[in-house]
Amino acid sequence: QVQLVESGGGLVQAGGSLRLSCAASGSIFSGKVMGWYRQAPGKERELVADITSRGNTYYADAVKGRFTISRDNTKNTVYLQMSSLTPEDTGVYYCNAGYVSRRPGFYWGQGTQVSVSS
Repeated sequence: QVQLVESGGGLVQAGGSLRLSCAASGSIFSGKVMGWYRQAPGKERELVADITSRGNTYYADAVKGRFTISRDNTKNTVYLQMSSLTPEDTGVYYCNAGYVSRRPGFYWGQGTQVSVSS
């Protein structure tokens, strides 16, 4: 049973932009902290940004000022708008649903690849 589905990844040149989307089933999305994590080759998965059900946001220092997380509670969807991308942003981006900001929850999406060329 698929519960979190990411989309929007791809290949982009440095300085470009992408918007990721994560569509969730209602039971997973409602009231949850929704987060975006990423994993670069050979590195551990790390938190990029998350957003509470009330719209409070958290950003990792590496993406502050460049990425924007948002959610549409009517569509059970969370977005990650990424701008001024650099090759260091390359990785698989995962959507997560949890209960506490900055702490991953049980539910993960399958991931979407983001590749930034120099």
